[in-house]
Amino acid sequence: MRLAKYLAHAGVASRRASELIIADGRVTVNGKVVTDPARDVHDELTVKVDGKRVKTSSQTLVVYLVNKPAGYVSTAKDPQDRQTVVSLVPSSQRLYPVGRLDFDTTGLILLTNDGDLAHKLTHPSFEVPRTYRARVANAPVNEPALKALRDGVLLEDGMTAPAKVRNVSSGVVELTIHEGRKRQVKRMLEAVGHRVYTLERVAFGPLRIGSLQPGEFRKLGQPEVERLRELG
Repeated sequence: MRLAKYLAHAGVASRRASELIIADGRVTVNGKVVTDPARDVHDELTVKVDGKRVKTSSQTLVVYLVNKPAGYVSTAKDPQDRQTVVSLVPSSQRLYPVGRLDFDTTGLILLTNDGDLAHKLTHPSFEVPRTYRARVANAPVNEPALKALRDGVLLEDGMTAPAKVRNVSSGVVELTIHEGRKRQVKRMLEAVGHRVYTLERVAFGPLRIGSLQPGEFRKLGQPEVERLRELG
């Protein structure tokens, strides 16, 4: 198994983040620093990250659905010592978020120690749908603006893919996208004349936030995890 994938299986970080950890020289294999994420490894070798041994064989893979409150960062640790979404779930497992929500964005985010699943759910090629509910200025969002969002709008980093969009009520609009650009929903709505006051993610793939209150979480059952694995 490649080293980056091994670290992801061991719950150290997502595969992409594991590649960065390896490149930083923080990983040793049998006492020697390895900076090649494609290096083949297995559990009979001694793999350490920051001096602490990691193994995959005894790792129980878990996924939690969390209702992220505003004011939390979507990382496992924060250099500015802000509150993190990982701190909301008391667990002996080493968890990390699947993707990110902005500091002031609320709603559904997944935490897991399954690096392969996290990679699949966040990689653009799998086009996992994400649904957001936004409260916007200049309500209501009229039909020309809705059509523009459905067709795709031009942002500074290129044209967006078509979105599914509907008015929920006056001043509240729901968008479903399958891209993961930075602040994408906010920028799309601003591009059609509607600044976003609040933004909540209410669905991720087949999962919905349901009745979970901000700060609450639940562990996904195996059937739900399998549905996530089948995406793409």
